[in-house]
Amino acid sequence: MTADEIVVPPALVAAQVRFRGDAGRAWVDGVARTAAEFLDRWRLRRDGPTRSGVAGLVLPVITADGTRAVLKLQDTDPDHPGEGLALRTWHGDGAARLLREDPETWTLLIERLDPDRDLRSVDDDEAAVRVIALLLNRLNAHTAPPEIPRLADKAALMIEDTPGAAARLADPAEGAVLRRWAAMLAEVAGDAGDRLLHWDLHYENVLAADREPWLAIDPKPLAGDPGFELWPALWNRWDTAAPERRVRRRFDLMTEVMGLDRQRAAAWTVGRTLQNALWSIEDGERALDPVELTIAAVVTRRG
Repeated sequence: MTADEIVVPPALVAAQVRFRGDAGRAWVDGVARTAAEFLDRWRLRRDGPTRSGVAGLVLPVITADGTRAVLKLQDTDPDHPGEGLALRTWHGDGAARLLREDPETWTLLIERLDPDRDLRSVDDDEAAVRVIALLLNRLNAHTAPPEIPRLADKAALMIEDTPGAAARLADPAEGAVLRRWAAMLAEVAGDAGDRLLHWDLHYENVLAADREPWLAIDPKPLAGDPGFELWPALWNRWDTAAPERRVRRRFDLMTEVMGLDRQRAAAWTVGRTLQNALWSIEDGERALDPVELTIAAVVTRRG
């Protein structure tokens, strides 16, 4: 197969250009050629339409021995070691199994799951959150390899960046909220942990599978405390009709299933909220997100 036969989805092109500028454009311009090279090198046959996320191109394939898999291509990033190392460490325990990888280009051959059935298909919200909590128990049971970025380092930078970010918010009261979040994070940052975190386990990153009902995909590996893992499940499938009750129930369920200390989990969840806020402010936002304000308020409320 030639590179001309591989169509890069416009959404992936737009996301790469938006978030990475010229570097993203350069990667997009070469990714079809790289995909064609690995289809040939690893003797893979295309088996369905191309898919993509914000950062990766995914091609359903069949291997020479008839195994159904996906070929995933993603740009190398000096700030992250890529998902290959995490998938290799988990070895299929709660996550899609890594079948093959190329360390130089970060091209991966991964067990194929069901791309058309993610956790959003589970109508019972508490059942869906329980699935995430049980998967996180398994993923976080592994010690992070030394190459994985450390939550301790990221927490220190967040705390350092908070005063400047707070000053850029339009409302001084929200600046005070941001500084309060940083103070809460500082209380736990000295013991940030060494567990292998997924960092982005929301409903769309849990897919139905053949060997198990549900498995995780697309990790953003991080070494740290499992309390930092809760935020995506609290934010996902947001219900504006009863947001506080739903967030509280999800937080209660996840801390119970994962055996987490509630106070520490709340502090790390606030830390994750702070991280999102700092990213938004860096991108030009001048107000805090109401959803993030609600999540932080609910998890820190006592009683």
